Amino acid sequence: MVPRVGGIRYILQLHFLIVPPIRIPMPIRVILADDHAVVLDGLRVLLESQGDISVVGTASDGRTAVALARELLPDIVVMDISMPELNGIDATCELREALPNVRVIILSMHSTSEHIYRALQAGARGYVIKESAGKEVVKAVIAVHGGKRYISEKISDLIIDDYVLRKDDSLSPSPLARLSLREREVLQLVVEGRSSSEIAGTLFLSPKSVDTYRSRLMQKLGVKDLSSLIKFAIQHGLTSLE
Repeated sequence: MVPRVGGIRYILQLHFLIVPPIRIPMPIRVILADDHAVVLDGLRVLLESQGDISVVGTASDGRTAVALARELLPDIVVMDISMPELNGIDATCELREALPNVRVIILSMHSTSEHIYRALQAGARGYVIKESAGKEVVKAVIAVHGGKRYISEKISDLIIDDYVLRKDDSLSPSPLARLSLREREVLQLVVEGRSSSEIAGTLFLSPKSVDTYRSRLMQKLGVKDLSSLIKFAIQHGLTSLE
C-alpha cells in the first residue's frame, strides 16, 4: 500500500522515478548538393525512405551549399564535385574551416585517384561514385555520421594501389596543388564565362585583384589562353560546363 504522503502528487513523483523517460533518436540531418535536379530528387527519396534520415535542404551549386550549411547546421553534406559557382572539393575546404563538425560525403562520377585524394585532403569523410550511389549512399551517410570514413567498394582497391605507388614517389601531385583556394575559385568562375567585374562581385574583390589572380594562376599552370584553361578545368573536375 502506497503511503499517504502528498497523495496524488507523491504517486506521480514515484511513477516518474521508476519509469525512465523514453528517448526518441534524432534523425540524421542532411543537405544535398548537385546541379542536376533529377539526382537531388532521387537522393531525397532514397534517403528519407530510411526513416532515420532527414533531408533538410538542397543546393545546385557549391556556394549555395556552403551558405545553406551555415544556416541549417546539418550533420552531413552530400555533394557532387562538378558544380557551378564553386566545385564540391573547394566547397568542402570552406566547410571544414567554417563548420568543422559538419561532415562531407562526395558523390561524383569521377573515380580517378586524383579526384579522390583531392576530396579527402579537402576534408571529405566519404567518397561515393554515382554509378553505385543507389546502394551505397545510405551506408555512407550512416557510417560517416557514426564517425567512420566511407569509400565506395569499387574504388577502394584503386586507393590502396595508388597509395603504394605514391610511397614510391612515382606519381606527381595534382597541378591544382600549386594554386591557392582563392585562385581555384577565380579559375572556376573564369572558365564559366564570368567577367572580371562579375567575379569581383561574387568574391568581394576588386576587378584589378581578379585580373592579378587570373594572371598568376595561368602562369602557375603554364596555360596561355582561355581555351586551354577551360580544357584544364574540365579534365580536373572543376567544372562540367553543362
